[in-house]
Amino acid sequence: MVEFRLEHESEQDEAGRKRTVKAEIPAVAFQAQAHLLAKAEMNTEVTVEGFLGAKTKRSKRLVLHVTNIEFVE
Repeated sequence: MVEFRLEHESEQDEAGRKRTVKAEIPAVAFQAQAHLLAKAEMNTEVTVEGFLGAKTKRSKRLVLHVTNIEFVE
């Protein structure tokens, strides 16, 4: 398992105006995805897929569980 944080920045339309969205998202990856991330350099641009879920069974804190990762070149 690898725990990490994703930084997101994009521009979205909201109520007819452009809005810059910035967020830092806690994430975890297991098995093959964890091995890929362990070899990656810090601040590498990636595209991920996954789902939001509790960090642990007893926690209500959400984390992104990464199920697929692609490195952007």
